[in-house]
Amino acid sequence: TGSSCESWDVKLLQVSTFAVDRGNFKTCDQSAFCKRQRALKPGQSPYRALLETLELSDSRLTLQLINDNNKVHLLLELYRLQGNMTRVKINELKPLRPRFEVPDVLIAEPPTEPLSVLSKDDNGVVLSLGAKNQRLIVSARPFRLDIMQGPEVLLSLNSRGLLAFEHLRLHKDTDKEEDGLWEETFKSHTDTKPNGPTSISLDFSLPGVEHVYGIPEHADDLKLKTTDGGDPYRLYNLDVFQYELYNPMALYGSIPVMLAHNTQRTMGIFWLNAAETWVDISSNTMLDFVQGSSEKPQTDVRWISESGIIDVFIMLGPKPSDVFSQYASLTGTQSFPPLASLGYHQCRWNYNDQEDVKSVDQGFDQHDIPYDFIWLDIEHADGKRYFTWDPHKFPQPKEMLQGLMDKRRKMVAIVDPHIRVDSGYKIHNEITSKDFYVKNKDGRNYEGWCWPGNSGYPDFTKPEMRAWWSSMFAYDQYEGSMENLFTWNDMNEPSVFNGPEVTMHKDALHGKWEHRDIHNIYGLYVQMATAEGQTQRSGGVERPFVLTRAFFAGSQRYGAVWTGDNAAEWDHLKISIPMCLSLGLVGVSFCGADVGGFFKNPSTELLVRWYQTGAYQPFFRAHAHLDTTRREPWLFGPENTALIREVIRQRYALLPYWYQLLYQAHKTGMPVMRPLWVDYPKDTATFTIDDEFLIGSDLLVHPVTEEGSRGVTAYLPGAGEVWYDVHTFQKHNGAQNLYIPVTLSSIPVFQRGGSIIPRKDRVRRSSACMENDPYTLYVALSPKKFAEGELYIDDGHSLNYDTKKEFIHRSLTFANNALTSSNLCPDCNFLTSSWIEKVLILGASKPSKVLLKMDGKETPVDFEFDTSMSVLTLRKPGMNAGADWTLLLQ
Repeated sequence: TGSSCESWDVKLLQVSTFAVDRGNFKTCDQSAFCKRQRALKPGQSPYRALLETLELSDSRLTLQLINDNNKVHLLLELYRLQGNMTRVKINELKPLRPRFEVPDVLIAEPPTEPLSVLSKDDNGVVLSLGAKNQRLIVSARPFRLDIMQGPEVLLSLNSRGLLAFEHLRLHKDTDKEEDGLWEETFKSHTDTKPNGPTSISLDFSLPGVEHVYGIPEHADDLKLKTTDGGDPYRLYNLDVFQYELYNPMALYGSIPVMLAHNTQRTMGIFWLNAAETWVDISSNTMLDFVQGSSEKPQTDVRWISESGIIDVFIMLGPKPSDVFSQYASLTGTQSFPPLASLGYHQCRWNYNDQEDVKSVDQGFDQHDIPYDFIWLDIEHADGKRYFTWDPHKFPQPKEMLQGLMDKRRKMVAIVDPHIRVDSGYKIHNEITSKDFYVKNKDGRNYEGWCWPGNSGYPDFTKPEMRAWWSSMFAYDQYEGSMENLFTWNDMNEPSVFNGPEVTMHKDALHGKWEHRDIHNIYGLYVQMATAEGQTQRSGGVERPFVLTRAFFAGSQRYGAVWTGDNAAEWDHLKISIPMCLSLGLVGVSFCGADVGGFFKNPSTELLVRWYQTGAYQPFFRAHAHLDTTRREPWLFGPENTALIREVIRQRYALLPYWYQLLYQAHKTGMPVMRPLWVDYPKDTATFTIDDEFLIGSDLLVHPVTEEGSRGVTAYLPGAGEVWYDVHTFQKHNGAQNLYIPVTLSSIPVFQRGGSIIPRKDRVRRSSACMENDPYTLYVALSPKKFAEGELYIDDGHSLNYDTKKEFIHRSLTFANNALTSSNLCPDCNFLTSSWIEKVLILGASKPSKVLLKMDGKETPVDFEFDTSMSVLTLRKPGMNAGADWTLLLQ
């Protein structure tokens, strides 16, 4: 439900003050390994490199490190990876037993390039990283790594001496009984820690860097703050009931990827570890000897994880787009969603029964508001037994789904990963008989309290368990399901109401590994198995749609993410922007927030503003808590219904553009919703902006997120560029702060001069109904009278675009007074019946005539010219959207 709690009966309580109960969640001081590691201060590292152990093969360098304090040997492995990346692995040379290494996140073993030694002496070794004079320097005493380009240090490891590796040991070998080494208690829960202390830490220094981003999920600004004097940013997937804003507390998902950006370069650090992790950030200045003795900024970052090994990928950019493709080459790209899932989603906890679903569905038709998906939360199932339907409220699920299908609409039903312990429940019995449940430390099935009451937790780390789970989505297994039913995985942190910090005990067992080792990938595995099940049920033909609350690096491959249980407050509307921007920077493009706020009741003004904001974010879903008053879009009077209808229609008109951007994200890893600095990397004014954003490169959106606002100031980037207001076609210069007066109907959106955006301007009841509708092209000319864009078309739902190359991909270019459509994929085969019904050219001059050149013929085209706005409208040029053609302005 996106509904969570500390105690089973919390949903019966009316919580009057909106605030997290912080006492349920650990601070660094209450997390023994974080406290121990943080007590270690920067200084001389006890580690040195034993250069005589150096071995170099084609693909990697290995070298032993020794800790001079305890004489424990570590093994360092260095890899130069294709695409300007370096991988650093550090493990114990001879661990008492294997330490966990995260599987299933990398899409393949990353391809390497040869490392060569440039020089070597007693102090260290210098390796070539190939490109552009890049070198990797290994210093021996104390051990440190520096990546350099020419005279410049790009990044240093262990330069502050905070490498710390707690080796596995026998209990009797512990020098002193320190608190929390072999047992730790938080509130009423004891963690037995049978393996003792296993934490790891490493510091990174980034000279010349002031701005770092990423490491979601946190309810905080886009630019990460320094953590001196406070807690580090925490990465530990947790069901945080009523989360607070602007702090580093952990939330539902964790992506251990940080981006560093300055005017010269963008870099990334990917810390591949699925255990509880804390990230400290501090900034200082250093003397810049290259530039004389001026000061230059530096950001220092320290990663601390409870177990596992150090496995870190350093992505060296240098451009933002390079870092996105580097990270995508490691963990994959955003899955390409069905077109319908980019439409509007209507959800609440809960639509009561089939009649309720039918009347809400009819309400959209009565009020001429398009939508694609209606959602069912936990109350739809029979006693919270997932994969079932309540026999009284939903006695005929197929009849309900068929009713939606007849209107070309779809449904999502929730399937959570906690399974009711009940011998009359098929799913529970099968998991029990196959021995697929997570075990507690004594080897019995782990049980915890969640929505159904006493629940078991399937062990999704097991491939056999995931395969079985996938098979449960088959139409003959999931009774009442049809091809227009899709899935929502909630509570998959996993949420355990009576567990420590509302999650699973760390000493629970997944085969031979403890839950502490794998915690942050549990949610990824749930979504992976669910998405796989949806594809399998169609015989491998259809694209899945799965929404998840918990996530990790790589989750982008399996569907969409939302920001969890927010509240109907203005600050929660504001924070949805940096939260989704942060996710986009680290691979998860398909992000959204509950429109209207999950907890509490929004004012009408807040609700309208939230629709206006959500309509311009990738995943667009309204959702609300059980205790809130109903808030379907037509319940707030005709004026507000009209405002909400208008912005949902704007969303549907732009679906061709959204779809093309998701296709690009799927192909390249470029974020869909992105901070301005991604496209304007040298413009320092953009580096901290997170109240406006770009959609692709061509639309800039500055939502109104202040109550009672009369105006907003938007920064339009790009010296020498122009931006057009998409509502009025008014032209504005780039590189300025523009004050925009607003009313309740305003959502400031600008199209970049130099771009072409396809839209479908006819309104239908759902995206599927628009399939064959004609396109309107919005051509926004640059000051040099140039523009370019793309058009992507396929069937909207199958995998044929991938398996059979069934799609249309066109390049649209305006240059030298001619607009041309050319084929970007000559060996693709797909036919569309959509045609181009209109072309608007913004910033145009008046032609004497317009000719359509196609199939060797030239035919005149009707046009109108608005002199006051310099807008040229070409009416019914009539070419097929998949054809080659040129429009000549003479």
